[in-house]
Amino acid sequence: MPKQENARAAGLSRREALHLGAGALVGATAALAGGGARTRLSAQGAPANVVPTPPPAPDPRYAMPPSWNRELRQLAPNVYAYMQGGGPGISAAGVSNAGMIAGPDFLVAIDALQGPLPAKAFIASARKATGKDFGRLILTHHHGDHVNGNQFFPHVEILSHPYCKSEVMKAVPITPKTWNPTPGVADVAEERTLVPPTVTFTDDLVYDIGATQVQFRSVGPAHTWGDVVAYLPQHKIVFLGDVGFFWVAPYANNSHISKWLDVCHAINGWDVDVLVPGHGPIGGKKELAEMAEYFKVLRIEARRRYDARMSAGAASAEIRLGRFDNWIGPERLIMDTVRWYAEWDGSLTPDYNAAAVREATIEYNEIKAKAKRVGEIIPLDRMEALAEAV
Repeated sequence: MPKQENARAAGLSRREALHLGAGALVGATAALAGGGARTRLSAQGAPANVVPTPPPAPDPRYAMPPSWNRELRQLAPNVYAYMQGGGPGISAAGVSNAGMIAGPDFLVAIDALQGPLPAKAFIASARKATGKDFGRLILTHHHGDHVNGNQFFPHVEILSHPYCKSEVMKAVPITPKTWNPTPGVADVAEERTLVPPTVTFTDDLVYDIGATQVQFRSVGPAHTWGDVVAYLPQHKIVFLGDVGFFWVAPYANNSHISKWLDVCHAINGWDVDVLVPGHGPIGGKKELAEMAEYFKVLRIEARRRYDARMSAGAASAEIRLGRFDNWIGPERLIMDTVRWYAEWDGSLTPDYNAAAVREATIEYNEIKAKAKRVGEIIPLDRMEALAEAV
């Protein structure tokens, strides 16, 4: 199959403008810098103040995801997960989890969350539980829902993989100067700055935090080219960052999915019982294997259509994933299909291909809209022809 072109990347036609609200996406750097009303992201990456992409219909044969509460949950002595809550019908795109380990003198944070409200709530909960302040912050990767809260951890040493630091540095000059009131992110306007890491590491980093050993392991490329997970061997706990999405459709925007599957397989071979995902409720090896299965099922479905020379947008409009259609954010299969296509056509890079995802989303929306207008269920053999007609 010829390499897909990122057509119309420089501007929008009238038709694209009409469909912008339904599917045009912004890049990962803009996502990292986002937070105001205009740049805030919906589940598929589109501005949140526009009409969202219609998701695949739920499959009634399978269970819906559970709901989980916002809480600071103690997992072991001096080890806590900060869960932001979510579940069916709850707007939680870009709402990530964090971790905390309490030492004798200060706290160590794993990720800084997406803005003032969650970061301040995390800090307040940690202080209430331990009576201590944070002295160190380790980032699992560069996405905004994990690093935008860095500024609210003053006087801490911030560590990350070099790739994470480089991507944060790219976003610093384009980050807005003000936090604008945004549900779940900021309640008042206040000064905003994006604080980059000050220390980087490429090999595994081990801290003895009081009696707790924490192994920060570099595992990327996976969700990004700079993923770090935190493994606590004595407690059999891993903080996965966005290597883990449980009951939530994964974002493959900066990923290398094949290598991500290898990472999942490797972690499931570790001596571990409790896995804290970047998104979704706390789980274990079963939930990580389920997330890997999402990508495997999508790979089979997308590859069949890739080999038939279908575009990524038309393929996404046709694909059904069974139980995974019930996961939170199922429309992310568009982004994820684009990413599989990039592996197969040789165009994959560490960067998010916003133009390709935008084109696929526009086509997906048009196909879905036309099917709805004519009130028909589109047979598989007619889908590609319909895609060419719109």
